Order: sequence, then C-alpha cells, then structure tokens
Amino acid sequence: MRTIAIIPAFNEEKTIAEVLTNTRPFVDQIIVVDDGSSDRTAEIARAHNAIVVSHVINRGLGASIGTGFEMAKRLGADIVVTLDADGQHDPSEIPLFIQAIEKGADVVIGSRMLKRTDMPWYRQAANVLGNIVTFFLFGALVTDSQSGFRAFTAYAIRQIEIQTNRMEVSSELIAEARRRKLTLAEVPIKAIYTDYSLSKGQSFTVGLKTLVKLVLRRIRQ
Repeated sequence: MRTIAIIPAFNEEKTIAEVLTNTRPFVDQIIVVDDGSSDRTAEIARAHNAIVVSHVINRGLGASIGTGFEMAKRLGADIVVTLDADGQHDPSEIPLFIQAIEKGADVVIGSRMLKRTDMPWYRQAANVLGNIVTFFLFGALVTDSQSGFRAFTAYAIRQIEIQTNRMEVSSELIAEARRRKLTLAEVPIKAIYTDYSLSKGQSFTVGLKTLVKLVLRRIRQ
C-alpha cells in the first residue's frame, strides 16, 4: 500500500529537516503543506525531496490538512499519515498506524494518553477538556482528541469533509469519522516535548475561539 505523510508546517525551518529525515524510511512520499511561512521552511523541505504545497497566507492547521488530503488523493495514496513539523512525534511509530489500518481501521488516532506520558500537566488537562468537548458536541469518545499524529485510509479521506481552518480540525476529524461511520482506532504513542515544541501550543484565548468554532461546526452538521 502506498503510504503518504502530510506535514503541515508554519515557520518550522529549525525542525523540518530532521522531521523529514526521520519520516522518510516509513513512507513512500511526503507532502509538506507550507502554511504561509516567512522563513526557509519550503526551501528546506524541497531540498529534502518533499512535495511542497504552499499557501500564500497563513490559513491554519485545518486548511493545511485539507490541502494535504487533496494532494494525497491526486498522488494515489492508500494510507495518509499526518504528523507535526515541530518534532513532537516519533515517525518510527508509523508502522503502528499501518498495522491498525490493516486490521480494519479507517481512521487511527495516536494517543499520548494510552501509555506513561511526559506530557506537562496543563497539556493533559487541556487534552481532557478537548476530549469532553468532542464527546458532548459530536458523540465521539477518544482518549486524545487533540493529537496531530493520525492515519487515514484513502476511503476515509474521500468521506471526510473538513470545514474548519484552524486547531478545531482535530476534533472535527473525529466527529467526521463518527458521522461517516468510519472505523476509528487508537494506538499508543510517545509524547516528545522540547522547549520549542511546547512554545507552539494553544493559548487560553485560542482555546476559547476553538470551542466557539466547534459549537458552530456542530450546529451546521
């Protein structure tokens, strides 16, 4: 099966080369969605033989995943894996996702909560809140709704409709899996944090905006 990684990236010149190097052995192709970066993210990605699709302006995580899905369809992906560009995911765990799909899953979430984690307490608290919101708004119960490490079958990415542009897409993808009656599974993953990756997290204000957008998404559903 042809496996393609999608890596959304916004001003990630410090980490993108290492992420691409570590991901390459586990996939057939890599798509970097350069989300309006003002640094050398796109240049470095191209130098590492990634397919780069660039947004003229910063459109957000949801828009980047949507762009990546469209490109993956055109490239004939059988399996699509999404992971972050800041180095907080371990690409050597990609085979866990593929195994789950081979066992029948359509969508696989990498959960940092299924094993002992080094996730800071405030991140764990925010994640639990995200899980609760995802469940009450969409009826989908998972242990790590905000994980950026995921895998999808070709069938799943054809069924899922992404309507949100930013961080709320994490819950939206799970909601879409439930709405489309896709088989959802979780696999345990590591939580790798550095000062750099921790600086990329959502603020309280962004979290509130995300909640409002999810409520509006639920109303439209």
